Amino acid sequence: MPSDIEQIHQEYRDRGLSIVAVDMEESPEKVARWMKEKNVSFTVLLDRSGSVMRAYDVRATPAVFAIGRDGKLVAKAIGVKQWTSPRGRAFLEALLRQ
Repeated sequence: MPSDIEQIHQEYRDRGLSIVAVDMEESPEKVARWMKEKNVSFTVLLDRSGSVMRAYDVRATPAVFAIGRDGKLVAKAIGVKQWTSPRGRAFLEALLRQ
C-alpha cells in the first residue's frame, strides 16, 4: 500500500494538486534508493546544503507547507498527518477549490 502522501498524489494530481518533497542533506543516491523502495512518483528535490530548511525554518520533519494557486502560504503542518482521513481530504478539497 502506498504512503498517504503518494496516495494523495495519485488521487489529486489530475485536479491540480502538486506534491513536492524536499529531502534535507542526504545524497542523491540515498534519496534515489528510498524513492525506488517506496515506489514514490511525486517530485523530490534535494537540499544538500540545508539552505531550504533554514529559509523555511524547518525544525522538525515531516513539515508540510500548503501553497495556494496564488503562490501564498495557506497552511503549515508539522509531524505526521492523516492526509487520507476525512479531515485531511476535506482540507485538500478546500485547498483545490481556492
